[in-house]
Amino acid sequence: MQNNCRWHILETADQVALAVYDQILEAAEYSVARHGEFKLVLAGGSTPEKVYHLLAKSDVDWSKWYIYYGDERCLPVDHVDRNSLMANQCFLGKVAIPAEHIFTIPAELGPELGAKEYQKIVANALPFDMVLLGMGEDGHTASLFPGHQHRQDDLVNAVHNSPKPPSERVSISAGALSNTYNLIFMVTGTNKQEAVNAWRSGQDLPVASITPKNAIDIYIDREAYKP
Repeated sequence: MQNNCRWHILETADQVALAVYDQILEAAEYSVARHGEFKLVLAGGSTPEKVYHLLAKSDVDWSKWYIYYGDERCLPVDHVDRNSLMANQCFLGKVAIPAEHIFTIPAELGPELGAKEYQKIVANALPFDMVLLGMGEDGHTASLFPGHQHRQDDLVNAVHNSPKPPSERVSISAGALSNTYNLIFMVTGTNKQEAVNAWRSGQDLPVASITPKNAIDIYIDREAYKP
């Protein structure tokens, strides 16, 4: 277990979402004051969805925000399981972030070409100001799965044979996700307990491969965290 992890243990998933929302707004204000923009990487999943509903009601200067995605499934752009569709319905379609500031992963092109195209976007964006990540029951994050090998120097990975459908995906690499000033993990639900314990005990899980220079903030509910 990394020493630079700050564990924020909250009672419910709703409290996790609210705490993450507050930290996003704080980071955005700081980033805009420091260098005139806020580059945020979004995650998929039910807990991030709660955060996005909160963000959609915020009154901030959206013109300074730039949006990226940690991963995407190789599905048609309008498919219900696309992370970009969920984010658009809950958040992006309801606020005034300029369309040219929203960088969706072209995963509909397939894993290889989608990764190649998004690599250019990520190269221009780094370092990110904030990266949001979740964690799966197997300790995966974004679309970085246990047992999968990727080239260390790639900014974006083509993902094949995902243990969760669909099997083909595109994911920002562990190295590029780590290249951020702020990194937040959101972990909720009893089904995450085993992976959380494995992570805390230092097992080699994809979540442990995310190693930013600054501290990681882990927001977790009581159901997922059992000391």
